[in-house]
Amino acid sequence: MDPMIAALLRPEAYGHPVETLELLETHASWVILTGAYAYKLKKPVNFGFLDFSSPEQRLHCCREELRLNRRLSPDLYLGLAPVHGPAERASFQGDGPVIEHAVRMRQFPQADLLPAALCRGAVVAAAFDAFAEDLARFQAGAAVARPGSGFGTPEAVRAPVDANLRALAAEPAAQPALAQLAPWVEAEFERLRPLLEQRLLQGWIREGHGDLHLGNLLLREGRIAAFDCLEFSPQLRWIDTISELAFLAMDLAERGRPDLAHRLRDRLLELTGDRQGLTLWRWYTVYRATVRAKVAALRGGQPGLDAAGRMAQQAELAAYLQLALDSTRAGPVALVLTHGPSGSGKSWLSQELVERLGAIRLRSDVERKRPFGLWGLPAHAERQGDPYAPSVSQALFAERLPALARQLLTAGCLTVVDATFGLRRARQPMEALARELGVPLLILELQTPLALARSRIQARQRRGLDPSDADLAVLEHQLLEWEPLEGEERGWALRVPTTAAGDCDGAATAALLLETLATAEPPAPLAPTRGHL
Repeated sequence: MDPMIAALLRPEAYGHPVETLELLETHASWVILTGAYAYKLKKPVNFGFLDFSSPEQRLHCCREELRLNRRLSPDLYLGLAPVHGPAERASFQGDGPVIEHAVRMRQFPQADLLPAALCRGAVVAAAFDAFAEDLARFQAGAAVARPGSGFGTPEAVRAPVDANLRALAAEPAAQPALAQLAPWVEAEFERLRPLLEQRLLQGWIREGHGDLHLGNLLLREGRIAAFDCLEFSPQLRWIDTISELAFLAMDLAERGRPDLAHRLRDRLLELTGDRQGLTLWRWYTVYRATVRAKVAALRGGQPGLDAAGRMAQQAELAAYLQLALDSTRAGPVALVLTHGPSGSGKSWLSQELVERLGAIRLRSDVERKRPFGLWGLPAHAERQGDPYAPSVSQALFAERLPALARQLLTAGCLTVVDATFGLRRARQPMEALARELGVPLLILELQTPLALARSRIQARQRRGLDPSDADLAVLEHQLLEWEPLEGEERGWALRVPTTAAGDCDGAATAALLLETLATAEPPAPLAPTRGHL
């Protein structure tokens, strides 16, 4: 053991009461737990992507760690603590020469880290909704990379992916996966290069967390908090906001919770409106999976690791490489519309499809309000006036929703548009889009008793948390104008009955949707009309 660390494992090395002393060790750090406080010290190591080899570099990174993490968890990060020497008698008190620095933090139970909390079922799904809001606010307020800074360029995005693949090339077990990943990375990068350049110019490259996986999330009083920002490499921290989201979603999926990954993604993108970023989703998921695979390989090579620990790291390496491979393959692409009046359960059902199938959802109630600054973070009003004016409704269904759906479909997403679609003229632009793009079109026809719809609307109004403002008068107006599905539309319809409990069966509907998509054909292009001579 390092002599300094051995000396710091004595109660007398601290100027406060010590309940117990426990040492946690990673490939780059030592963390000493004392009861009330934790002290994090950086190892004098150089892995290429991480260089703590000199005292000056370690002190700089300690200061950066404080600055960065106080943006997200200010009450957790207390300050720097100098270590007084000599090393054999190292102490956080005394007047000897300062030989090292530690980041002093409030200690928290290791059981409150997200992996452990998820395992014991302590994290409710709604906690990820709240965290999505926190993350959206954080990203909105983060510093923006300027063109010419060197951050966020296509080359800067490509470099860490290549570095991961080179590091993994030393692992014999990784060779089969790398043989498939390397050519995919090459081809995908060339396809995405113009968009990567555009993202930098649009301001999506920001000083983020940089290492947002489950092990760096904490459950505190029912809320999820992020800590341990990546302090040692600005290049790995100044990144696309969608890359940050992809890291956490990838880690949730690897741990068997794709439902929470899909829910988090849906909520955050609904807040930010950044559907364009989904074109980069597979790229960043592959990148983040290879990051975790590389870390598993590094940990598996640590000295002193026993056979069981080495096997565990090899299993983790294999799991992340498999996830990277799976992420290179596109899922089903289709346009799915809901069809039912207010209160029929459309939003509940579309949420089920998000979590069960990884669908991307567009809600008319949200997209109607977004341009007026009435939904999303931060509020940004592009328009003024009444979001329910007839001209707004006309533009919403004729232009805005089809344009957003086009963006998602061309990004390779299973796209669900959550709206009443009670009028034929509202459905026609979506039908035309499916014909143009050559993707299947399905319509989920909700069969909900009117009495149940009315009671849901009243309950929703009492809660006051939904983007929908529809009341009973709106429902009655919808019913007066309602235009049932007809003609060719009937062939695209899937009936969704209400269960005895008053809800749709989300699992059954998701299964039926996938089964139908397996053989579904896109709507045939309309034959051109012939004019008269």
